[in-house]
Amino acid sequence: MKIFISYPIIITGLLLSILFSCKKETSNVIPTVKDATIGFITSESAMSQCEVISDGGAPVTSKGVCWNTEKLPTLNNSHTSDGTGINTFVSTITRLLANTTYYLRPYAKNTAGTGYGKEVSFKTLQDSTVTDIDGNVYHTIVIDTQVWLVENLKTTTFLNGDPIPNVPDTAVWRQLSEGAYCNYNNDENYAAKFGRLYNWFSVNDSRKLAPVGWHVPGDSEWNTLVTSLGGYDIAGGKMKTTGTGYWQSPNTGATNEIGFTGMPGGRRYYYDGTFIKMGELGFIWSASEDEVVYGGVGILHYNTAELEGDSYSKPNGMSVRCLKDELNK
Repeated sequence: MKIFISYPIIITGLLLSILFSCKKETSNVIPTVKDATIGFITSESAMSQCEVISDGGAPVTSKGVCWNTEKLPTLNNSHTSDGTGINTFVSTITRLLANTTYYLRPYAKNTAGTGYGKEVSFKTLQDSTVTDIDGNVYHTIVIDTQVWLVENLKTTTFLNGDPIPNVPDTAVWRQLSEGAYCNYNNDENYAAKFGRLYNWFSVNDSRKLAPVGWHVPGDSEWNTLVTSLGGYDIAGGKMKTTGTGYWQSPNTGATNEIGFTGMPGGRRYYYDGTFIKMGELGFIWSASEDEVVYGGVGILHYNTAELEGDSYSKPNGMSVRCLKDELNK
């Protein structure tokens, strides 16, 4: 039996097929991106928060921010790649020039093309450094209302010119009741990246450990920093250097998004003078005293984003990070 299909029906079907195909091919549009919010600006970096509002009907295959010293930056300029999909994302840009105006736009790509958010501009901070009495140079970072050194302290001399005793002997170290320092494993090579380890007596010596105009912060000042970072549960991650070049894997939650550049310098154990936990933990003294025999400590961990607050016996050898005396200066 033959089945007859009229030509009008065949033509109508073909037309519908063509129309459907054309509609399908042209239905996608470029993604829509919300304007970026800029924060945590330093002399060489900045952080932006962005959001892809719509994928335009096709999956977002790439998103991030692009920037330049000229207006209307595109993907032909410097840019980041911060994943795929629709959501809010944070993008950190680095290697910027100090005291320079930059223009930034968030972007998102799909098969229809690239969508850009509104252009925003920001100016990097004037590059600022501090030199201690030994001639060691430190960079600075503005975090909310505070100004911090970016590196751990390295000085071997009190501010009045008196040398800080270097005590490599383990038996002598554990008996100390006055200021002293050492290098991890008594190896000078560690000082450049991790700084030196000081006992708490040197932190509160009247001859002063910090450079002129700076001091070792106490608990209340540490709490100010932690509050600005969202609390102790996540502050450590924002303070740690990223990757596993210095930190042991997995270096959980590390973003260094505020530029604090926290390092796992370990400590010298007061009881027997041995060196422990380099790569795993970063111990930083607080100037605050906890009872007679303890000093305050902030601890960065390789396996959590938490910043732990604690107190340790004063003869321990730990890192020191300095804070500028006057806020907002």
